[in-house]
Amino acid sequence: MTSNSQKFHLVDAFTDRAFAGNPAAVYVLPSWPANERMQHIAREMNQAETAFLVRNSDGFDLRWFTPAAEVDLCGHATLASAHALWEQGLADANVEIRFSSRSGILKAARRGDLIELDFPVKPEQAAEPPADLLAALGEAAVYVGRNQFDYLVAVKSETALRNLRPDIKRLSTLPVRGVIVTSRSDNPSYDFVSRFFAPAVGVDEDPVTGSAHCCLADYWRKQLGKTEFLAFQASARGGIVRIRVVGDRVFLGGKAVTVARGELVA
Repeated sequence: MTSNSQKFHLVDAFTDRAFAGNPAAVYVLPSWPANERMQHIAREMNQAETAFLVRNSDGFDLRWFTPAAEVDLCGHATLASAHALWEQGLADANVEIRFSSRSGILKAARRGDLIELDFPVKPEQAAEPPADLLAALGEAAVYVGRNQFDYLVAVKSETALRNLRPDIKRLSTLPVRGVIVTSRSDNPSYDFVSRFFAPAVGVDEDPVTGSAHCCLADYWRKQLGKTEFLAFQASARGGIVRIRVVGDRVFLGGKAVTVARGELVA
């Protein structure tokens, strides 16, 4: 290795098979490089998220970058990070991992054959949609809400959701990280389905979005009067998220698969 070399893992999250779910690159570093370097690396990796970790006295500091920006919360790259840490023997598989992040302390623990993330609920409130939102989606809304990060748009059916071909350029002009679209599932195995578009931060459509489920969990808790769900994100790759809500925390369960290991030498 050269003096600049940094090893990385490429992990598919929220799936039990390679080339599905949502891929994330994971770097475990001895110390923090400049922000500009991390952004350059994330752009080079060209994944929805690249996670960077540095060990601290309580676990790991964790930051997430899309190809275009640093973000405040990311579920799939946190799940990928826990998987990579356990796989490398950098964390005890029998003890939860504590991550210090822009969204506070996040936790990951093994629950049977799943990795379960302990995240904050990010509830939405009803909102008047800007003109560009529904025009860009090309679909009528049953409900529109907004939370700290995103717009949430409920549509009439899974068919309508799957048939969306949004105007990505128009969506990118909205003053939010992204747009969550959701409906009840036609498949009785799942409680609801969703898609997530975040062109403003360089991700036209995210395959499986853990942080979006911090909002979806609360929305569907209110709609269905229950606190445990099995959700499917209906992207081209697809992914499954097992959810339980406890007060102001949401527990997101999923699997992960390492698909590549490499070394950045620049």
